[in-house]
Amino acid sequence: MSFSNTPKPPYYAVIFTASLTNNLNGYTQTVIKIRELAELQKGFLGMESTGEQFEITVSYWETLEAIQNWKQQTDHLMAQQMGKEKWYSKYKVRIAKVERDYGFETTHL
Repeated sequence: MSFSNTPKPPYYAVIFTASLTNNLNGYTQTVIKIRELAELQKGFLGMESTGEQFEITVSYWETLEAIQNWKQQTDHLMAQQMGKEKWYSKYKVRIAKVERDYGFETTHL
């Protein structure tokens, strides 16, 4: 997985953390589908994810309106429901405004 190529701030980050259950039937396929759908949404800037039993996914958005529209997208709503019923024992969503970003990348590996 690569880093998201986000624009110059400000923009928004949705931070989703979750503890997974042992019942992950259909989970991987749904995650792939939802990510593909998110990439098509107006205002989507990128997504980064890591973890196995404890998952962290950060998605980046241009506006709060874009986040709200994504939250209400039909397939995303169905995936959220499946997560509550089957895949997650616990989750938390945090929304933050990114005021500044910076980084480092080596060119000699």
